[in-house]
Amino acid sequence: WLHGELRANGVALHLNDPVVSFEPPSAQEPARASIVVLKGGQRLPADSVVLGLGVKPEVGLAEGAGLEIGKLGGIRVNEHLRTSDPYIWAVGDAIEVRDGVTGQWALIPLAGPANRQGRIAADNILGRPSRYERTWGTAILRLFNLTAACTGANEKSLRRAAIPFQAIHLHPGSHAGYYPGAEPIALKVLFAPDTGKLLGAQAIGREGVDKRIDVLATALKAGMTVHDLAELELAYAPPYGSAKDPVNLAGMAAQNVLSGDVALAQWNEVASLGPNSTLLLDVRRPDERARGFIPGSTHIPLDELRQRLSELPRDREIIAYCQSGQRSYIAARVLSQHGFRVRNLTGSYRTWRATQPQ
Repeated sequence: WLHGELRANGVALHLNDPVVSFEPPSAQEPARASIVVLKGGQRLPADSVVLGLGVKPEVGLAEGAGLEIGKLGGIRVNEHLRTSDPYIWAVGDAIEVRDGVTGQWALIPLAGPANRQGRIAADNILGRPSRYERTWGTAILRLFNLTAACTGANEKSLRRAAIPFQAIHLHPGSHAGYYPGAEPIALKVLFAPDTGKLLGAQAIGREGVDKRIDVLATALKAGMTVHDLAELELAYAPPYGSAKDPVNLAGMAAQNVLSGDVALAQWNEVASLGPNSTLLLDVRRPDERARGFIPGSTHIPLDELRQRLSELPRDREIIAYCQSGQRSYIAARVLSQHGFRVRNLTGSYRTWRATQPQ
């Protein structure tokens, strides 16, 4: 989604082709330009170059004062934000904090946590015991007309910490579909496969992203489960949300997995599916399929599925998909009740399509 938004606004992306050097222009190149040379050999003339390579704490002063520096390069502090010197406190982007989900040391340079740390450090300096617990990494950005936001852990950090997780993808509307102006939200929620405890979430969309991530960040801090998400009572009127808010829907979709009502397939499994062992089943309408489909899939619209069960193999697993996952969930339930081995492609075609090279 973000790549598509950049390209739609005239930004050229050169992916998986790293910069190897900056060179002066040749006789055939613009005289005043710097030449950015990519590994693949392409030479890009540039009037100016911005290097966005990430940041690391500037801890020279702390090192000079003999303070303990963590393995990640940040100043090590305790829960009261006191350094290894009992008379020195440290806050902000220069310190290492405990990750709210994994519990591991992390560098999370965000303004919100830094401001709260300043208040807590001041309390402790003046004799009022205050604790800084953890940082959950709740962040948001705007990219042209898209908003992207996250809270908690992502798949990479959970794998690194060896924490089991389940992922669901869904594409609810930002508010009731019958009220003008509703926009889809691509929402991903990570949760513990045994208890349903919320572990993290990411969302992308043109409207309503901040609201949902803030709710999920609050739920994460409170230690809620996906069962709690399904029961949250959130403000509703057609211009602002739906009777089942996207946060509620995420909780309900996760409950369906935890209860054993449906098994999930992920978008990154599709490329490795063997045709002799798996059948991809598209249950969308014909007009939807005409606009694009997953190669190799069989098409049976949901409304015809019960009458055409005899066309499906019983010696292969079936992975059902629709546009966003709701109709394929219904298809998966129908098929499982008729004895088929079936999984639902979470996020379905919208999620799969967004991951394909443009």
